[in-house]
Amino acid sequence: MPWLQLRIDTSREQAEKIEDALLFAGAASVTLQDNADQPILEPGLGETPLWDNTRITGLFDAAVDTAVTEAKAASFLCEPLPNARWEQLEDKDWEREWMSHYKPIQCADNLWICPSWCEPPQTEAVNLLLDPGLAFGTGTHPTTFLCLQWLAAEPLAGRAAIDFGCGSGILGIAALLLGAERAMGTDIDPQALLASRDNAERNGIDPGRFPVYLPDQLPREPADILLANILAGPLVELAPQLVELTRTGGRLCLSGVLATQAEAVKAAYRQWVDFDEDGQREEWVRLSGTRVR
Repeated sequence: MPWLQLRIDTSREQAEKIEDALLFAGAASVTLQDNADQPILEPGLGETPLWDNTRITGLFDAAVDTAVTEAKAASFLCEPLPNARWEQLEDKDWEREWMSHYKPIQCADNLWICPSWCEPPQTEAVNLLLDPGLAFGTGTHPTTFLCLQWLAAEPLAGRAAIDFGCGSGILGIAALLLGAERAMGTDIDPQALLASRDNAERNGIDPGRFPVYLPDQLPREPADILLANILAGPLVELAPQLVELTRTGGRLCLSGVLATQAEAVKAAYRQWVDFDEDGQREEWVRLSGTRVR
């Protein structure tokens, strides 16, 4: 099916209103992108992160009348669309195009993350089947990769794990496939819990071995392994709770931390945790250690 895209370069202040105007005018989807290479590393709780210079792209059926569509969007805004330009989108098999960007990822000698449509490169290794979806965690981001690398080197046989902020469930599922006896997952996003259940099923894991919960429903049972790939701010704020969820002698793996934030996060845990040497990939670090008190 051929498509047209309407592109508008605008400011942070106008972005959400223009997004609503394009949807009002019949856009099938609207995408917001950084238009000036401005990173947003850690948005505040409940905040919608936008860039100072934002590019908005509305996707429309190629049969639309572009002048009528622009006029309808302008009527919503009560002013003309700023810097608007139409482009024809190349007609492709977009499902296959999207799938072509995801390949198996080797996280350790014995661990691969494989999209379900790919043949595992090493059938004798642990191959975690995971498709990109609605929740964070596919193994491609450095923070997830660092956690998987750590898990692959840990003795997990017979141990219990908690995947705190489970997203896609990738860390809890990896722990189980690598030998953990059981795991629990928790996330504030109900969509993440659905994704975790679906991915566990895709990997042949019995639901009873990987129950998932909203945070206020998570059983307060200390685990041998605590995995938290979230962000530096929440890791600091939740330090007492995450330590409480780790038994004495248990291991913590904390990720989602920039190298510049590592010392601040460690400081929040040092009264309970002896830290290992940091792991690093690009600008991100993984903090791991043992609860000693």
